[in-house]
Amino acid sequence: MVSTLAATVALGAAAQTTDDTKRNENVARHFFESSNRNDIEGMLSDLTGDAKNFGRPVGREGFRMVLNDIFTTFPDWHVEVVEMIAKDDSVVMRCKVSGTHRGIGKIPVNGGMLIGVAPTGKHFETDHIHWLKFRDGKIADHYATRDDISMMRQLGLIPPTAAPSNPK
Repeated sequence: MVSTLAATVALGAAAQTTDDTKRNENVARHFFESSNRNDIEGMLSDLTGDAKNFGRPVGREGFRMVLNDIFTTFPDWHVEVVEMIAKDDSVVMRCKVSGTHRGIGKIPVNGGMLIGVAPTGKHFETDHIHWLKFRDGKIADHYATRDDISMMRQLGLIPPTAAPSNPK
């Protein structure tokens, strides 16, 4: 009887973990789908009130400032989730991110390299990895690794890499 009860409790906990993981995946998808519509309110609804960005507490208003700047600088900002892995309270996504530089950045996002830079009108596509940590079905912390150098090269703001010489 005790072993049956223990097995039932273990199965219930495993099902709850699976349900939570699926819920977190769905919230992560919604967050980036909202991003593709420039729907800041939709994105903010997926965050905890005390959400962190790169471990720093910024709350929803801090995220609002960052998102406003991104969508002003790149009005056609688009995130394609290429691959997603979820475990426990974490969801990690490999993404293709693209946009056209049509606005002037005002705060240090995207590596801080676009503050005050006149729009180039050029399009970029680069890789991002986003790591989201969840609490009670909401994003509590966000980390990202981006290829900002590639983005800046595609925007024509830094020179392309020199081709390696091939001495004969």
